[in-house]
Amino acid sequence: MNLTPKQLRILQLIRDSRIRRGYSPTMQELADEIGVSKVTVFEHVEALIKKGALIREANKARSLSIAEGIAVPDESRPLKFPLVGKIAAGYPIEKVADADEIDLVEFLSTVDKAGSTFALQVDGESMRDEGILDGDLVLLERAQVAHNGDRVVALLEDGSTTLKTFYKEADHIRLQPANPDFEPIRVKFCQIQGIVKGVVRRY
Repeated sequence: MNLTPKQLRILQLIRDSRIRRGYSPTMQELADEIGVSKVTVFEHVEALIKKGALIREANKARSLSIAEGIAVPDESRPLKFPLVGKIAAGYPIEKVADADEIDLVEFLSTVDKAGSTFALQVDGESMRDEGILDGDLVLLERAQVAHNGDRVVALLEDGSTTLKTFYKEADHIRLQPANPDFEPIRVKFCQIQGIVKGVVRRY
């Protein structure tokens, strides 16, 4: 897909905002971030929608989302990912910290689909028995659909996010911890943000 640098930056900002906050930035927030007018941002967004890179829900604020199958690269360097905050592996937390960045070239030689990969720092011990410990960095592939047994980052209806193992049951979703000190989280609905693909631990 042929994108201008500003259009690519808009996609990155929308993607990262939806991961961190669960919704997209406003046109004014996008304009402030990339240093152009709100009108110019609107023109870029319309172009991205026509190109099939963005989806917008009609008559709904903050509804921009990345189209299915569109991978948004972060840097030309394939092992550098956005570190978009902390994820609760204990009890859900309301929001994550400001965006940063982690360069994994020291740790990994290859990671598939680098353009759809991001990192979160684990906060808590609820996934301890699966080897995901407090302070670890988890690498996740952006996804909106999970299968039973996937370790996922899930956005709950109250706006909190958590890292658990996903199970779709008869009338609800069970987000299962891997530590007997924690109870499963049972919800009717959650929004999958990503699926765990790797864990990095620093000593």
